Amino acid sequence: MDLTLRVNGRTVEVDAEPQTMLVEVLREQVGLTGPRATCGVGLCGTCTVLLDGQPVSSCILMAPLAVGREITTVEGLPEDDTVVSCFDRNHAFQCGYCIPGMVLTAKDMVESGRAGSRDEIREGLGGNLCRCGCYLKIIDAIEEAAR
Repeated sequence: MDLTLRVNGRTVEVDAEPQTMLVEVLREQVGLTGPRATCGVGLCGTCTVLLDGQPVSSCILMAPLAVGREITTVEGLPEDDTVVSCFDRNHAFQCGYCIPGMVLTAKDMVESGRAGSRDEIREGLGGNLCRCGCYLKIIDAIEEAAR
């Protein structure tokens, strides 16, 4: 089926079966590598994208459900984005695999005011796993971005 998606501020035409997950379309047809298909059940956060500004697991969202919505991947953030800059300054990464999902989740927390305390940040990151264990630096980065 032909789908018209709005990704990172531009309109893209894709062809996908109704049951195709958004992460597959973004990676295989749109050519974006930020969202990663890892767990396939929405638990690890590596596939996180913003859908109308809200973080969602694109590995469990069927692509047709994103039609008419604004999809933002980490590639769609401006180079001078505050959250990205704070992650850089705090060295909040090691291998970097989880970072696109962490950054987008953090962006939502900061913009919605849900990054007030370290406990709130920890709770907000509950759906994002960092296999390298960089949580303290990630929390530092989000805390700085929220100031």
